[in-house]
Amino acid sequence: MENTLKIAMAQLSPVLLNKNETLKKVEHAVVEAGEAGCELVVFGEALVPGYPFWLALTGGAEWNTKINKELHAEYVRNAIQIETGELDTICQLAKTHNIAIYLGIIERAQNRGGHSIYASLVYINASGEIKSVHRKLQPTYDERLTWSPGDGHGLQVHKLKQFTVGGLNCWENWMPLPRTALYGLGENLHIAVWPGSDHNTKDITRFIAKESRSFVVSVSCLMTKALFPKTLPHLEKILEHCPNVLANGGSCIAGPDGEWIVAPVINKEGLIIQTIDFNRVYEERRNFDPVGHYSRPDITKLIVNRERQSTVVYED
Repeated sequence: MENTLKIAMAQLSPVLLNKNETLKKVEHAVVEAGEAGCELVVFGEALVPGYPFWLALTGGAEWNTKINKELHAEYVRNAIQIETGELDTICQLAKTHNIAIYLGIIERAQNRGGHSIYASLVYINASGEIKSVHRKLQPTYDERLTWSPGDGHGLQVHKLKQFTVGGLNCWENWMPLPRTALYGLGENLHIAVWPGSDHNTKDITRFIAKESRSFVVSVSCLMTKALFPKTLPHLEKILEHCPNVLANGGSCIAGPDGEWIVAPVINKEGLIIQTIDFNRVYEERRNFDPVGHYSRPDITKLIVNRERQSTVVYED
């Protein structure tokens, strides 16, 4: 049925700072979702190779310290360089199982020199093609100590059956203008990815759904103190002030009326599967449409720069 979409929320913990082992978990989840008949599977923010939880535990803002330099180097080494084919296996699985994917990665961007990293949200279609890579526009608070700010190039939407799907990373979901940029492209299925915890997802998921009159799928990761790898540099220092639970999940789905379809799921690893019906979008757009009949573009209008930014332009 073209008006329905079966979605899998893959609420997983990373194998922290081990991109190869974390990619294996992603691949397994794609296969499992595909075999369950899902048409879209979504993973949390920065899942591969994990969120930089250590920044808040090791004095991440201290200048020029060895611990921060060495942890950052390990992070960069385990970031994904898309141009070298590190997501090729996942793309092939998408094609094999006819399933679209939103995947949160740490990207080591070749077109920015290959040494800085970005929190990127990658969309792979059911033909196994990477159709957009959205680099997080504004890293949040201590994330700025390790992630670089992105650009508007990834503010894209994609047709998926009757749906038009787009996505944002974590706290940029609180930014009204990027949300509006996606609404203006016809988005009616919004993907919000998070490092984890229901304190992030429980309010804004329903708010965006009610504002946009769209489905909103929030997908988070999991992380506990016990999951820090024994081989991690400076592990003893990291664990010294580490809480037992750093990310408890909170993946959820709100409908276009802002009510829960799947309330936040806590402390559970695996796939959370739900089917949604596109007709609900048309029903709720009857009385409110933020970029349609309830907008006034003659008074307020948004201009979006979607050029991929690069420091050097070569004219060979």
